[in-house]
Amino acid sequence: MLNKYPLWKYVLILAVLAIGLIYSAPNLYPDDPAIQVSGASTALQVNQADLDRVSKALNDAGINVKAATLAANGKGGLIRLTKQEDQLPAKDVVRKALGDDYVVALNLAQTTPQWLRSLGAHPMKLGLDLSGGVHFLLEVDMDKAIDARMKVYEGDVKSLLRKERLRYRSLPQLNGAIQLGFTDEAAREQARSLIRKSFNDFDIVPADLNGQPVLRLAMTPAKLAEIREYSIKQNLTTVRNRVNELGVAEPIVQRQGANRIVVELPGVQDTAEAKRILGKTANLEFRLAAEPGASKATSEMFEFREGKRPPAQIERGLIITGDQVTDAKAGFGEHGTPEVNIRLDGHGGELMNRATRSNVGRSMAVIFIEQRPVTTYVKQVVDGVEKDVAVQTFKEEKKIISLATIQSPLGAQFRITGLNGQGESSELALLLRAGGLAAPMYFAEERTIGPSLGADNITKGIDASLWGMLFVSLFIIAIYRFFGLIATVALGVNMVLLLALMSLLGATLTLPGIAGIVLTMGMAVDANVLIFSRIREEIAAGMTVQRAINEGFGRAFTAILDANLTTLLVGGILFAMGTGPVKGFAVTMSLGVLTSMFTAIMVTRAMVNLIFGGRDFKKLWI
Repeated sequence: MLNKYPLWKYVLILAVLAIGLIYSAPNLYPDDPAIQVSGASTALQVNQADLDRVSKALNDAGINVKAATLAANGKGGLIRLTKQEDQLPAKDVVRKALGDDYVVALNLAQTTPQWLRSLGAHPMKLGLDLSGGVHFLLEVDMDKAIDARMKVYEGDVKSLLRKERLRYRSLPQLNGAIQLGFTDEAAREQARSLIRKSFNDFDIVPADLNGQPVLRLAMTPAKLAEIREYSIKQNLTTVRNRVNELGVAEPIVQRQGANRIVVELPGVQDTAEAKRILGKTANLEFRLAAEPGASKATSEMFEFREGKRPPAQIERGLIITGDQVTDAKAGFGEHGTPEVNIRLDGHGGELMNRATRSNVGRSMAVIFIEQRPVTTYVKQVVDGVEKDVAVQTFKEEKKIISLATIQSPLGAQFRITGLNGQGESSELALLLRAGGLAAPMYFAEERTIGPSLGADNITKGIDASLWGMLFVSLFIIAIYRFFGLIATVALGVNMVLLLALMSLLGATLTLPGIAGIVLTMGMAVDANVLIFSRIREEIAAGMTVQRAINEGFGRAFTAILDANLTTLLVGGILFAMGTGPVKGFAVTMSLGVLTSMFTAIMVTRAMVNLIFGGRDFKKLWI
């Protein structure tokens, strides 16, 4: 029979709609503005007494607290506020009440009911333009990265030649290639053979310079690509590590192109503070543990970074610093125990060997040095009222991240063992690498979006979507009457499914994304227009109502499929080649195309079949 769906198709559509309603529902529950509190180190836990102290300080400052709860994992606390404009002053109050041993950050706390969260239903994430915050575009100087690595290799090559007692003459680099002069061709060939055995990252070319035999060592294209890739990944890791210290909820740190890093910090309004954290320096020191009974003149006490072990007495003299670490990777030893593999430059390897060959059996400490923020408060008159204004400075903090026994003399490559699990080895490798950037970076772009502007963007975006839906609905009802009403219901289903799909995939909604939603409305109705126009034409050509409906949906399908596949292709290109805002638009538009095809082809047809299928209609309201 024409225009009759089997039962399973109706069940499928109802099931999809039910899932869509469940996973789009969290977006109806707006987040509470909140302050997130956590310990500056893993050893410091936030307890209920801390939250009570903070709540009292906020109430004394005239800021209403909705709730103050400990995190489920026991690693922090969340103070919910009633008004968004209270967040910034509340952050200052909380920071003053707790001191510098705690990380205080702006956050948005979910209000989604627990039964929805138990099903994995969460609201969509909001982009920077909707939530407010800071946007940075950092550019990595790849030329400096290659130059730095070339200097390391140059030192290693020269150390090798000196070790083999081959005389050479240092010459200036030529177009990024190392140049070494020799007394005769025999010495050059001997050096060439030796270097080729030890280093496979060079194209080694013999040449003559003013009659002198010369070797030119240029990095292979594959090695240059590896250095560029390592530099961007290393800087990405370092930036993520530093962003984590800001305590920002759901920061975005991602690669853009070959040499750029995008950093988006929702809720951060102090650009200077964010730039200080991102651009701050950190370093490492390798020192020997002090002998028992060592005097304070030759040794000093250091605490462990994780705070679980008692302080250790460490010698004041340095072996090397983190500047000599060129690479650090976490791995496993022969017996499956975690370890970190370290690579030093040529000079660092010599210093390490000299210090450890006579100290086998002693312990060596790796000390991590960082600049920690310190907040003080000074009285200032603001708008005629005396207030405590926060002034932030930085102090140097040195703590031990590893203390292990030297098993044998070490050189340019060695292993750090005795670590407490894979997590500690991975973190140690990260900290060793994050002591400094692999290549210099500079701020290519900087934007700040206020929280009020973000809220205004949300309001305007919702208004635009509602007005768009209203006018599209009125238009199609005016043109296609009852069938227009069916298309309007399908449009509502389309919006529910689109929101559910974006929430399920964890897509970030941006202002361009809202534009994509509004565009989706037009595209969804466009498919219905093709179908309904085809039905009109078939009825005008003398077909029966049932046959006209069947032919209208059937013959319009090819045109709808072709048009939507073309749009999906464009969306894929935009996503692959575009930046953040363009990607947001591409994601929303592409998901909208998929939901539009489902609602236009399946949902609209199901409603038409349910109402008109199998009945003897002589005329349609179309």
